[in-house]
Parts: sequence; C-alpha cells; structure tokens
Amino acid sequence: MSETIETDVLIIGAGPVGLFAVFELGLLDLTAHLIDVLDKPGGQCAELYPEKPIYDIPALPVISGQELTDNLLAQIAPFGAEIHLNEMVEGVSGDVGSGFRVTTDTGHVFAAKVVVIAAGGGSFQPKRPPIRGVEEYEDNSVYYAVRDRQKFAGKRLLIVGGGDSALDWCLNLQPIADRVTLLHRRPDFRGAPDSVNKMRALVEAGKMDLITGQVTELHGENGTLSGATIKTDAGESPLQFDYLLPFFGLTMKLGPVSDWGLELDGNLIKVDTGTFATNRPGIFAIGDINTYPGKLKLILSGFHEAALMSHAAKKIVHPDERVVFQYTTSSSKLQKKLGVK
Repeated sequence: MSETIETDVLIIGAGPVGLFAVFELGLLDLTAHLIDVLDKPGGQCAELYPEKPIYDIPALPVISGQELTDNLLAQIAPFGAEIHLNEMVEGVSGDVGSGFRVTTDTGHVFAAKVVVIAAGGGSFQPKRPPIRGVEEYEDNSVYYAVRDRQKFAGKRLLIVGGGDSALDWCLNLQPIADRVTLLHRRPDFRGAPDSVNKMRALVEAGKMDLITGQVTELHGENGTLSGATIKTDAGESPLQFDYLLPFFGLTMKLGPVSDWGLELDGNLIKVDTGTFATNRPGIFAIGDINTYPGKLKLILSGFHEAALMSHAAKKIVHPDERVVFQYTTSSSKLQKKLGVK
C-alpha cells in the first residue's frame, strides 16, 4: 500500500474547470491535488480537440483547446498542485466531519477535507476494438493506455489506430521496443501532420513497420497473445507480437461516481447553485458533470462554479478563519501569491 497523500481539496478531473479550481482554491490558501484518467491534463479540450478553435472564452477571441490548457497550467503553477494522470478514482469513503478517503485504481490513497468532482461528462473510457475475444487478453497482453513505458522495452508491439494517441506512442515506444508495427485501416491519418511525418520517416528508415489493414483474429492462450491474423488488400496473413495497444478513441461514462451516494439526474449530479455542493456534505461538483435549473454547459460557466465552490470549501477546511474578499488587481497579498508582486 502506498502512503496516504494528504491535501485540503482533492479534485477529480484535470480539464479546464478542474485546473481553474486550483487557482481559485490557491487564492484562499487551500492546497489541491488533481486526478485524471487521461495521460495528460486538459480533459476534452486536450484529448478530443487540441487544435480546434474555441471562441467563447472571455477576452480571448480565439484559442485552441491545447493553448487554453497550457495557459491554465501556467496560471496555476504558483500553487504547486500535483496532477496524478492515468488514474481512476474507485472509491470515496468518509464524511465532512472525519474527512474523506479516496482510493484509485493504481493504489494511491488520498486524505482530503473536501472532494470536488470536475469530471466533465464523466470518466473517459477507451473504446474496445471490434475484435472477437479481445476481453480475454485485456490487462495482460492488450492495453488501452501506457502507464509504464518500460513494460514494453524489448517487446514486439502492434499499435492500432490512426489518431494522435496511436502516433504518439509509436514515436515514444519505438526507441525502446524490439519492434513497433502500426496498423491502420486506411492510408490516411487523423493525427498531427508532424507526428505522421516522423512516423513515416521511421518506416522509410526501416526502424518500424506500417500496415494498412485490420485485425480479424487474435492468437494466444491463457490471456497471453502470441500474434494475430491481419487482413489487407493482399489477403490475410499472420503477424507475431507480444502486446496489442489499440487506440480507437474514448467514450464518456459516469463510471464509479454513480456509486458514491450522490443525487443524480440521469448521468448528471444535482448541486446547490450557491456553493455547487452535492447532497453529500463536503463533496462538490463543477463543470459539465453537474446540473441545476438554467445550467449551460460552457467552460466559462464552470469557471464561475469553481470560484463559488472554492469559497464554500474554505469554510469547511478552515471554519474558524474569516475570509475577506479581495481582488487580484488590487490585493498585494494575492499578487504575492501569484509571484507578480
């Protein structure tokens, strides 16, 4: 068991709203840790449309999802919040009186006085490829995320997909793997052009393989793959490898949140609009995962919710402290925290 990580506030979800919550909490001297199931911060902005322009962020006529994420990370840097990636929260126990104990699928244990759910539409779950019997090999020979690169050192890898994730992991694992083969059903790729060019350069140099086709059958025993049958325009042929890494995109699911005793409206969490508290004291929900009369699923709405939530969290974490509302434009105390005074 890992040592318990203590923090004032634990934020579940490192999308734009979760990241901005760190800023609002930091202004009130509250420490925070974030957990996200993805392999990078930014939520949907960074995962689904990193290069897509966003036009409704106040004072920013246009900004990409990745640029917004980068700006938020720079904005919260003074507060030193740690972001735990590739982790899913499995359980939340305790209460506002004794504190909350939060556990993740990687074995981390967090002790927090406040829990904030900022998980967008829920947790991102990898889409399972349409390959018969793939479930038998999951978490042994089939992986939908890379959490430990060294696990694949010296191994033969079949990476399937045509987006950024497939391309990025080809480039990252090629130097340490015995052999990397990228399989995509068509010759065109959806990923960043620079990544496509780098991948093709490796193929031309004979340092990795590229196949246009799809997996029709898996081969192996007792959960361990030995290879697969690959169908191409030329017909079917066997391919031997040790690990299959399919990157077929993500789907949104509420996930374990549905078992935490929260009042739900469909797949959304009901909250009080004065504090964005749930029916479970000490647990808040902000961003797209919550619902209330008049709710608009906008990033700017989530930023507003993060600000009000933070003031409510302060009263829980430090009930005896009087909070004097201050503006960053005029407060030398706040400017000092931000490193600009």
